[in-house]
Amino acid sequence: MPDKNAVMLCGHGSRDVDAVDEFHAFTGRLRDRLSDYDVESGFLEFARPVIRDGLEALKGRGAKRIICVPGMLFAAGHVKNDVPSEVNAFAASNPALEVLMGRDLGIDAKLLRASEARIESAERSAAGDVARADTLLLVVGRGTNDPDANANVSKLARMLWEGMGFGWAEVAYSGVAYPLVDAALNRAVRLGFARIIVFPYFLFTGVLVKRIYAWADAAAERNPGIEIVRAPYLNDHPLVVDCFVDRVHGALAGDDRMNCRLCKYREQIIGHEDAPGTPQAGHHHHVRGVGTDSDHHHAHGHHPGDDHDHAHRGSADGEPSA
Repeated sequence: MPDKNAVMLCGHGSRDVDAVDEFHAFTGRLRDRLSDYDVESGFLEFARPVIRDGLEALKGRGAKRIICVPGMLFAAGHVKNDVPSEVNAFAASNPALEVLMGRDLGIDAKLLRASEARIESAERSAAGDVARADTLLLVVGRGTNDPDANANVSKLARMLWEGMGFGWAEVAYSGVAYPLVDAALNRAVRLGFARIIVFPYFLFTGVLVKRIYAWADAAAERNPGIEIVRAPYLNDHPLVVDCFVDRVHGALAGDDRMNCRLCKYREQIIGHEDAPGTPQAGHHHHVRGVGTDSDHHHAHGHHPGDDHDHAHRGSADGEPSA
């Protein structure tokens, strides 16, 4: 395999064992699709192997060119700071290797179709027969302190709302940004729709997705007259795999630049005027490779931002997921 390109899928990591298992399973799907590539994966924090271990494994198997792809939906702190910091450190210590950085998944027609399929599956599994005009779609993003990434969730929700013909759409976040899911549901139930579909726009399960579903269940219990339906997250939908393959090919073709026109690290965005030019640096050293809950044989007490709630700074050189 020394003459082949290699691919490094860079995930966030989670304390949740199910999230890590899904990420590894997805890596297997990507490996099947990219049979001409040596494919590895690793995590920023909590789970193992860490990103550096995956990169070293590819190098050890003779890779000469490694395409690193963020296993994350939008370009927030992890894509702009933490993953490039890990990749750049490896590249600096291995100058004989060509190391490329792919861009985030972003707003993509394939992901819109995958989202449509997940929402449609929730409609099919619902007990009632409710028209879309009488349905409110609640799209839940990860939430970050990067307003550009948060705005992408709103754009995605609007495109699904109009494209699928829902009566209304709302946006919520699992942490950091507002409104949080419970507050958004409390508002949504007062709008008079017969059905609310809660769609976590996440790649994989984890602490946060499970919390979103718990909030949805609690709202359903408080409001028995409204059908509150949980839609599946993206996971390994074939179009999601296609999107990652596109990012690999795009990096090789030079199409690896993110849209940075509204990035707070390059432009003076309202409310973030001090962010441009701040140093690019990783922020996961304290939890890199510490393991999942199963490694410690106990459950951690999770605060509202577990898995992902960190304050990030950095440049825009280049969020959640496992």
